[in-house]
Amino acid sequence: MPAPRRATPSVPVSVPPAGDERVVELTRRLASVLTELGLSEVEVESADLRVRVQRTSVVAPTVVAPAAVAAAVATTPERPLVAEVGGPTLVKVEAPMVGTFYRASSPTADPYVQEGDVVKEGQVLCIIEAMKLMNEIESKAAGRVAKILVENSQPVEYGQPLFLIEPQA
Repeated sequence: MPAPRRATPSVPVSVPPAGDERVVELTRRLASVLTELGLSEVEVESADLRVRVQRTSVVAPTVVAPAAVAAAVATTPERPLVAEVGGPTLVKVEAPMVGTFYRASSPTADPYVQEGDVVKEGQVLCIIEAMKLMNEIESKAAGRVAKILVENSQPVEYGQPLFLIEPQA
């Protein structure tokens, strides 16, 4: 049975405009709050900016930041942060259930998709195992797989983003 999710306390912060050096500082402060309070995730959203810091392992949190900040965050050597960009043009494929994420049908099979692959709407992207049942997760849009957000064999929660798809026009 999965552990109950802890409530994320609201952290009062003023959100600066994207591309500003203060966004990098905000990201660092959120990562610090994450570690300090023992949270798995903290998110701040403004009109044109969304910063989400999520712990993917004991050591390194994952950061979702705007494109202008992604390069600055990724090149900051003193913090083990990984930048991921999720703009308004990308389609998020989220976990419809709690379970274990698998990229392939078996440990020896090739993954269903790789980053950069072109997919059709309804194409199988991965499997989520829940209660010994294998559930195929399909693409919500036709396009290119921009980012795979979960590692193979990792537990996922309901609503957790799994893939970012760049839709084709």
